[in-house]
Amino acid sequence: MVKENKTSDNSIRWMILVGELLALNAALLAMSYVYIRIMGNVTTPHYKRLMLLMSLVYILCDLQSHHHIHDRFVRGDQLLRSFMMSMTLFVGLSLMVMWVFRWPLMTWDFMLPFYGFIIIFICLYRWVLRQCIKWYRKRGRNNMSVIFIGNINIASELYKKMESDPTTGYKVNGYFADTPRTDVTEKGYLGKPEEVLTYIEEHTLHNVYCMLPSSQNELINKIMQTCAQNIVRYNHIPDAFNYQRHTMALSLMDGTPVFSLHNEPLSMFGNRIFKRTFDFIGSSIFLLTIFPFVYIIFGTIIKLSSPGPVFFKQKRSGVNGKDFYCYKFRSMRVNVDSDKVQATKDDPRKTRIGEFMRRTSIDELPQFINVWLGDMSIVGPRPHMLIHTQQYSELISSYMVRHFAKPGITGYAQVTGFRGETSELWQMEGRVKRDIWYIEHWSFALDLFIIWKTIYNAVHGEENAY
Repeated sequence: MVKENKTSDNSIRWMILVGELLALNAALLAMSYVYIRIMGNVTTPHYKRLMLLMSLVYILCDLQSHHHIHDRFVRGDQLLRSFMMSMTLFVGLSLMVMWVFRWPLMTWDFMLPFYGFIIIFICLYRWVLRQCIKWYRKRGRNNMSVIFIGNINIASELYKKMESDPTTGYKVNGYFADTPRTDVTEKGYLGKPEEVLTYIEEHTLHNVYCMLPSSQNELINKIMQTCAQNIVRYNHIPDAFNYQRHTMALSLMDGTPVFSLHNEPLSMFGNRIFKRTFDFIGSSIFLLTIFPFVYIIFGTIIKLSSPGPVFFKQKRSGVNGKDFYCYKFRSMRVNVDSDKVQATKDDPRKTRIGEFMRRTSIDELPQFINVWLGDMSIVGPRPHMLIHTQQYSELISSYMVRHFAKPGITGYAQVTGFRGETSELWQMEGRVKRDIWYIEHWSFALDLFIIWKTIYNAVHGEENAY
């Protein structure tokens, strides 16, 4: 029989709610000090009733949202997205309730700093709590014991992540397979799949991950029954992932389960409209405010530094393989190899100001013109030269998948270490892998996360920025 964890995920979930209520009321206390002591515009009874009202509204919103804070596998953009959604829901609902009940404190000079305090306090609380949960699990608390059954190579990345990262809170007991797989792990082999039934009955387990093929359905059914009898959660990883090692989307077509090779959130009309609206507004604001000053300053220096145009225009591969002209500030002397040869670290073609612009990514700013025209997006796979598209599409089977989405000024590959020169094939393979991951996991929060990382890297400098 499975023993419960000393601290279950449900307990952590309740701790999150209680802590955020404390953070909410701490924000109200800060607001009361500013508004009551400094501005003197509100009475204490109103403030106390507001604490009760906001707490009730927050509990209602909290029960309808998923924080991801206590999830064992979670990305930064998922945390950001859940925070944005929960805060939007809370602000909208609380404003509606205050308007319905004609709350006396509903004035802009009160509401704006009030919500500002709340967002800051809860954001800080969630960040601190996330670090505490990771530390707690790293010490061996709130752990879940798991085993794997079948071809461990199918789930090798998941196995290695659980085994190597104690902050996820998983304890991998090992795996059952026909033969040990030393190429995946040197330890953990527990025996053949047929022996797993006895193991489940005799050991404390929380999750089973099965990769057995459908041809062994009789054994699979026995494992499922044994898991149910021993309160162990059964999870199945389809053997299709043996030859397709990335996310596949499951859908039902007239009751028949169908796996799609690529899950594309941007294939949804609403998501495309939302992303395009953000691109259009963002590029318009930039082009009308900051860009004219950047153009005057760097355009003048470029002209003085070497003969040639201010802009460098080059044909590149865009969405659905359609070519377009990509604009950049010219960072090199005019040369005949510009459409054939990538820039290298000590490239003699670069001008002195060009070296600085490439290091700080200023040379990419004219691509906001491409974004405004609709050829590019602010975030997306970086557009490559036509000769690279031709070369790498023959070397990397999934290379052209990156053209399912509009190219971007910045991208997930660039902020995760795959920026700059691709002198070796593995570098382009890593870039393509991350570009496809972005296409399959797109969200607005992910775009915001990539934009923030791009600005951070530009300010602090990047080794591959040349």
